[in-house]
Amino acid sequence: MAKKVMIIEDNPLNMRLFNDLVRSAGYETVTTDNGLDALDIARDAQPDLVILDVQLPEVSGLDVARWFKAEDSLKDVPIIAVTAFAMKGDEERVRASGVQDYMSKPIAVADFLKAVKGFLEND
Repeated sequence: MAKKVMIIEDNPLNMRLFNDLVRSAGYETVTTDNGLDALDIARDAQPDLVILDVQLPEVSGLDVARWFKAEDSLKDVPIIAVTAFAMKGDEERVRASGVQDYMSKPIAVADFLKAVKGFLEND
């Protein structure tokens, strides 16, 4: 059974890129562009990894990460935060929300796939 990656991203182009990359690596995806719905979707889908945009329109991705970490069934799911934030101190602030990895946009495809595979193939 293929591992499942949840992608939470509101930008359609980024969503398509992340979805295509993850699927091309042989993993299933479940997607949402709405941070407010993410927790309910994740409860049903039980993903093995989450790719999370930090800057969502309805709610901060940092809040979404905290919700995941407070949920018993999801607290151990690794989260890769993908963000346009690239200022000094942003990575520390993002990691403080409970995410396991941080990537700035635009992503480097090879690094993105290496991170995804690292979390899914080394458990």
